[in-house]
Amino acid sequence: MARQPSASVRERILDAATDLFDRYGVHAVGMQRIIDAAGCGKQLLYREFGSKDELVTAYLHRCEGSWERSFAAAVEVGERPEEQLVELVRVVGRSVPGPRGCPIRNTYAEFPEEGHPVHRTALEHFSAVRGQICELARRTSAADPQRLADRILLIINGLFTSGSTLSTDENARLAVELVQDVIAVETATTRTSSAV
Repeated sequence: MARQPSASVRERILDAATDLFDRYGVHAVGMQRIIDAAGCGKQLLYREFGSKDELVTAYLHRCEGSWERSFAAAVEVGERPEEQLVELVRVVGRSVPGPRGCPIRNTYAEFPEEGHPVHRTALEHFSAVRGQICELARRTSAADPQRLADRILLIINGLFTSGSTLSTDENARLAVELVQDVIAVETATTRTSSAV
């Protein structure tokens, strides 16, 4: 029976890959560089991750955890979905990773081929995020929850893409103001139309 490496070996490899992918991008990092950084052998790396695509997919799933923690923290604040949406933007604004922005978006840009497993994994994440925001928007009093969700997604995407060029603190503050304005406008439409 083959010896099974401990979970810590897999994590050590994934930690090394995460650090390198975050700093240099996926295509710029070869497997040998990951092997060297993780301090493991080639056979061990390929036993844990059958290919670079498999390793990159695991990296994306790890990155998804950051979004899930942000979303969970936001929905813990307040009981009203409007408050939760504002808090989500606030949390994202505070957590936008340094000058490289969102690692999932960066990796998606490196893999434009629609059938590629890394491309599909990133799209699945974007779809799940959209679903979470749409669900919160449906629970508001907005006349058009889909439009509200689309506007909030645009603000969140803006936070991720502008992190490298503008002050993160200022971006977060402006994004919160924008989402508050958007929610006020979208929910006022319901109040106005129901009062008629």
